[in-house]
Amino acid sequence: MEGKKILLAVTGSIAAYKAAALTRLLIKAKAQVKVIMTPAATKFISPLTLATLSGHPVYTDVTDGAAWNNHVELGLWADVMLIAPVTASTLGKMANGISDNFVTAVYLSAKCPVYFAPAMDRDMWLHPATTNNINTLISYGNQLIDAEHGELASGLIGKGRMAEPENILALLTSELSIEQTLAGKKVLITAGPTYEAIDPVRFIGNRSSGKMGIALAKACVKRGATVNLILGPTSQEITDPNIDVTRVTTGEEMYARCKQQHEETDIAIFTAAVSDYRPKAVSTEKIKKTGDELELLLTKTRDIAATLGAQKRSDQIHIGFALESEEGSNHALGKLQKKNFDMIVLNSLQDKGAGFQHDTNKVTIFTRNGTSQAYELKTKDLVAVDIINTLLDIYV
Repeated sequence: MEGKKILLAVTGSIAAYKAAALTRLLIKAKAQVKVIMTPAATKFISPLTLATLSGHPVYTDVTDGAAWNNHVELGLWADVMLIAPVTASTLGKMANGISDNFVTAVYLSAKCPVYFAPAMDRDMWLHPATTNNINTLISYGNQLIDAEHGELASGLIGKGRMAEPENILALLTSELSIEQTLAGKKVLITAGPTYEAIDPVRFIGNRSSGKMGIALAKACVKRGATVNLILGPTSQEITDPNIDVTRVTTGEEMYARCKQQHEETDIAIFTAAVSDYRPKAVSTEKIKKTGDELELLLTKTRDIAATLGAQKRSDQIHIGFALESEEGSNHALGKLQKKNFDMIVLNSLQDKGAGFQHDTNKVTIFTRNGTSQAYELKTKDLVAVDIINTLLDIYV
């Protein structure tokens, strides 16, 4: 971050108080920081506070008395524009090119990468208009710093909190130091659950969301890799046009797609939670409720990672995942050997905020050469960075 010019834009959210800590952290990391604000933001935190912390005047309007504040010049000055927090209102203005305040005027003039960290209440976050605006901004090339789960100003618990300043700093530090270290590499990633049919309306599956695999796909693309993502049934949307997504439902469909691509793959990352068993016989009609019990005969599904691991060439790298509830290290190390992995990422059901469906994860990474590294709870985007950094340090 040293010497990087960060233009921090603050909009009118209760989370604006975090801008002070964020400014301080950026300065401590030796970045240059200039702050701009919407008029609404000044009702939550004083411009004087942010001017003092940043060491630069804070602009809140295109004109300041008799002077004109050059929004174009600020947009050209910055290496990065960071809008944190960004409200639902500002998201809509940015997505639709509405320039009615200094922040949106600078945004529309910025030539640098733009990162935005939303902050709003749970129901606002979940509204389809918000989702559409975020997807539109991503399609423009802007980078989302995902909202976090927790207690909100309304008293509700849910997703919508602005990312903590420490997490934003860690993400920016990682992003700004990224080199195209995976350029020319082909990466195959499996993600999400698989569903095995019982009858036309019922299935055996699990709670995997695919978020960890998607985060890894994004991290690999940023480093120049060609990424093929084989994604099981999930509601997650992938907006990055550089990720080639194939959607599947069953474990056999996932295996067939992986088998097609494995030969040409340099790195395979198996994050998918493939169902371990499937019904031996699938009913072609909906099974009627005829008694208090229903017996299903299950048969083991194909272990995709182990099957392809047995075919792995010496110049290929395989990375696996282990979600455990007990004796995690022993089980993970056993899978490392059994499935011919070069690395395995362990997460535990015992750790709050880790595992399926969460936006965060807490992992330990084991490598074939005997090293291991445990990490604190982080967003899955940051966990993906740790995994790829370990890969690069040891194998690439």
